[in-house]
Amino acid sequence: MNLTLVVMAAGIGSRFGGLKQLTPVGPSGEFIIDYSVYDAIYAGFNKVVFIIKKENLEDFKNTIGNRMSKSINVEYVFQDNTVLPEEYSINVEREKPLGTGHAVYCAKNSVNEPFVVITADDFYGRDAFVRAAEFLKSNYDISSTNYGMVAYSVGKVINDRASVKRGMCKVIDGKLNTIIESSVERVDGEIIATSINTGESFKVEEDAPCSMSFFIFYPSIFKYLERDLKLFLDNSDLSSKEFFLPDVVDKVIKNNEGLVSVLSTTATWYGVTYREDLDVVKSAISRLIDEGQYKSSLW
Repeated sequence: MNLTLVVMAAGIGSRFGGLKQLTPVGPSGEFIIDYSVYDAIYAGFNKVVFIIKKENLEDFKNTIGNRMSKSINVEYVFQDNTVLPEEYSINVEREKPLGTGHAVYCAKNSVNEPFVVITADDFYGRDAFVRAAEFLKSNYDISSTNYGMVAYSVGKVINDRASVKRGMCKVIDGKLNTIIESSVERVDGEIIATSINTGESFKVEEDAPCSMSFFIFYPSIFKYLERDLKLFLDNSDLSSKEFFLPDVVDKVIKNNEGLVSVLSTTATWYGVTYREDLDVVKSAISRLIDEGQYKSSLW
């Protein structure tokens, strides 16, 4: 049974001044990505596809990919603004990637099996990968449109320093009803989310479920990604707008084209958005090593 982990890593290093400057979080030089891949292998995944910038390929292989390649099949795809549906092009000056939806679209020729999508700089915890693998194995059908998502409580995945991007979710009977890509921050003790698309602000509770871009898909998702990417290219300001993966998921739900089961997890999420987050992640990794979940040297 083939399961693939897709890691969105085209933006890695941009907030830290480059890939080589990304600080390890593990005692033997491991990055957060190492722990995610290690947990995925534990859960039964046998291939990882890294979505990266083409210019980072050699650095990425040398610092990350090569050390795990003996334990899992490793492939690379490039997120490039020229990777578009046939007959489409971008005629404006733009260096920034087109967004998370486009990142996954770029992997369409490398993923032919059920897969999970994560981001490179988020630590999701082993239980999240185990739950995802169980979900996929229980309905192993590459044509399925019964997708999934691992959700975390918003109060546990934001910080007090600055706003962060989160996908705020409404869940009904265990199924995702809507997802709003939002900027989320604490304001006077309350959690306020502001829709990135509409600018509308709304209050959310501490335990409100939110997406940390841990999605569970079958290859059928690529037809929806291509359809919506074409609409995005036809109707958006391509100098600045981003094509978000959660927006595609939300549209699939609204059109009754598929279902998205929301999976809970006992895992704790940790992320590195700013350098100040590194000490928290390092301490968490150290604690998990002491508890025996990880070896002091993963690979």
